[in-house]
Amino acid sequence: MSAEIKELREKMANIATEARTKFDEIKDDTPEERASEIEREFDAMMADHDKLAGKVERLEKLAKAQAVINDADPRRPEGNGEGRGVDEGAAPTYREAFHAHLRSMVPNAEPLSAEYRSVLQAGYQTVEKRAQTSGTDSAGGFTVPEELANILIKSMLAWGPMYDPGVTQELVTSGGGKITMPTVNDTAVTAGAHTEGATLTDDGGKDVTFGQKELDAFAFDTEWVRVSKELADDSIFAMETLLGELLGERLGRIANLQLTTGSGSSAPNGIATAATTGATAAAVAAVTGDELIDLVHSVDPAYRTAPRVGFMMNDSTLSAIRKLKDGDGNYLWQMGNVQAGVPQSLLGYNISINQAMASLATGNKTILFGDMGKYYVRKVGQPLIGAIQDKDFWPGFGVAGYIRFDGELADAAAVKALVQA
Repeated sequence: MSAEIKELREKMANIATEARTKFDEIKDDTPEERASEIEREFDAMMADHDKLAGKVERLEKLAKAQAVINDADPRRPEGNGEGRGVDEGAAPTYREAFHAHLRSMVPNAEPLSAEYRSVLQAGYQTVEKRAQTSGTDSAGGFTVPEELANILIKSMLAWGPMYDPGVTQELVTSGGGKITMPTVNDTAVTAGAHTEGATLTDDGGKDVTFGQKELDAFAFDTEWVRVSKELADDSIFAMETLLGELLGERLGRIANLQLTTGSGSSAPNGIATAATTGATAAAVAAVTGDELIDLVHSVDPAYRTAPRVGFMMNDSTLSAIRKLKDGDGNYLWQMGNVQAGVPQSLLGYNISINQAMASLATGNKTILFGDMGKYYVRKVGQPLIGAIQDKDFWPGFGVAGYIRFDGELADAAAVKALVQA
């Protein structure tokens, strides 16, 4: 996988180099029609660049997920489960064989033993006619091969970055009890001149006022996805692995959405919901360079040097900003250098693409700027993907995902929003 990521990064670097060359073709005397044509070619190049960047990000996440799966759980017996509560010489039960079958589907796991395979083949024959089945194409039949290549065409949709570590401040706890965080804002209070021999004022007028933020633990699930035994047996893909990946993406999408636009009432207080107005755009569906500068300077300089300071917006908003130029005709957005590890930037600050952010339209909070590290994401353990077989799913099995988290902007002064007219 690392070789594939390297190849993609090289392609991104080549595209970035070609795009820069394309920029340089626009001169002061370039006809407007030709300049517009060059800009369209540039946008097409950068669209290809972004697609590759998204694929690299997903491959890196997949590599991390596989590394976690491949790390053996010390509580789990080695191998395919032989001897797990079974007397020597006793035939394993169908349930034990089924669990061994699921474990054998994990990358780099040992293959299923002949003993377990024979138990599964001699198992229950009742046909599961509901949910994901091999008899209905859209419910799973498309994956049962006639002359089927082992390639699955899967639609993709970006969902980050609010749940990812490194953008916000992450708190991982083993339990879901409420966490309280004391807060204090003493920035408006000053000291006063002292008169020699005078008694100091003691009326409580300048006492420090404290506040409190809370982090709860809200749970979300994917609901059960049923898989028939026939589909599990006949599909060219390991259905539990495939469905586990898809349900994991569902959890990622709901987490990012809630941490971005959650209401704060029986739900996380999303960063866009919590952020107050720092600047207001003059237009309904456009942004100017001056308004971006106003947004940056609406955040106190004390926050603007933090390690996690930057912009956050969705991709369509970034597309509009890419075309903004300064008075000398230079683009405000800088594409960076993929080979050197230099990220793209805007006015010298990093950019986080968050597709849950609102697009350019009346009254929307379209761009955030500030210290994202002041937004706390509380995670209760790790997201769970479970597979189970019982009387409700037998002879097939069910797969579901579960996640528990909360989010809160601890310091309202740290992150400000640009609001459209």
